[in-house]
Amino acid sequence: MTIATITTARKSTPSATSATPAVPAPPATSATGAVRLAHGDGWFTVCDRGLLTPGRGVSVLLPDGDQAAVFLDRSGRVHAVGNRDPFTGAYVLARGLLGSAGGRAFVASPLLKQRFDLATGACLDDEDVSVPVFAVRVE
Repeated sequence: MTIATITTARKSTPSATSATPAVPAPPATSATGAVRLAHGDGWFTVCDRGLLTPGRGVSVLLPDGDQAAVFLDRSGRVHAVGNRDPFTGAYVLARGLLGSAGGRAFVASPLLKQRFDLATGACLDDEDVSVPVFAVRVE
């Protein structure tokens, strides 16, 4: 499994219309382009879509020092959640296993195997626990 921490990325400030779009952004399924995460008051470029491998995750370092786990699922959709496992405190979710339950994509922590919904961040095994979710777009 390849884990990459990408520290040389660009941040841009979205226009007023893209900060609060009237229409939701299209799913991040483009086969090429830059993967960008919503972070703070802008969009942060993390990597090229072509560098992601289906079923695998990468860890990215965000401008505030936090980390995100970015995944390309087998259907070609890009997801991003916080990389910190809330049960252990370790930054390992990018190394987790992707799966699905009830048609919902999840990542299972590589340590204690709790599953986190990639769309909502909710833990499927403990309703009181969740991880942050980042909006993703491929441009």
